[in-house]
Amino acid sequence: MQSKREYCTIMHPIFRVALAQTQHDLYLAQRLRYDVFVSELGAGGLMVDHQAGVEQDRFDPYFDHLLLFDDAVDAVVGVYRVLRCDQAKRAGQFYSEDEYDLMPLHQSGRRLLELGRSCVHPDYRDGAALLHLWNGLAQYIQAHDIEILFGVASFHGTSIDDFAPALSLLHHRHLAPPGLRVRAKPSGFQPMNLMEEANINRPAAMRMTPTLIKSYLRLGGMVGEGAFIDHAFNTTDVFLIMDTEQMNEKQARLYARQTP
Repeated sequence: MQSKREYCTIMHPIFRVALAQTQHDLYLAQRLRYDVFVSELGAGGLMVDHQAGVEQDRFDPYFDHLLLFDDAVDAVVGVYRVLRCDQAKRAGQFYSEDEYDLMPLHQSGRRLLELGRSCVHPDYRDGAALLHLWNGLAQYIQAHDIEILFGVASFHGTSIDDFAPALSLLHHRHLAPPGLRVRAKPSGFQPMNLMEEANINRPAAMRMTPTLIKSYLRLGGMVGEGAFIDHAFNTTDVFLIMDTEQMNEKQARLYARQTP
């Protein structure tokens, strides 16, 4: 396999989505995560290995890792990691429970799946790669009869003034109902209700919202109460929740469409 520094996208990628089966597969995922989260976005962490060039944490052994391959260049170009309830029990918690109180989700009695560490190689960010990755995720969701998807998604950086309009718009327009509304923990709690809705320039706020968050919103995604400032990862995190029963029908068809 080649690294980020040794290849770029070709005119006709050959995409394939598969779960990691070996330690080498996991290594390839962690290498891509290092390139994106550490080298590109400046993240850190206790278990980041700069010498090996891998971004890892204690939860990796418990997650399933969904990999997007471009077989035309024999490389992993996208990753997603996913954690079911049974896996979270073995890990002792869901990853996002370090930042958010998940009691509303636990009490819902619904089948849960945590999504995380989603990234795509910069040469493949035209949308096609993410669609293929999501198609694979949709098959996983169907195979495990998942009802609620959730996880943190991030704004890059910790300067709240830089994206106060976007956070405020999320709070006013996309706040989850009380029965599913998790809340950021006090250790990193950041209010999202920073501006009156009438004062928000909506087009500008949407432009500063990360593409992944906008994609979740188009699928009917909702946000929890408060953002969480993650200084180690250099991000401001928001909690996203998707009820598969409430997904917009048109978007759900796109999400579950099989890749040719």
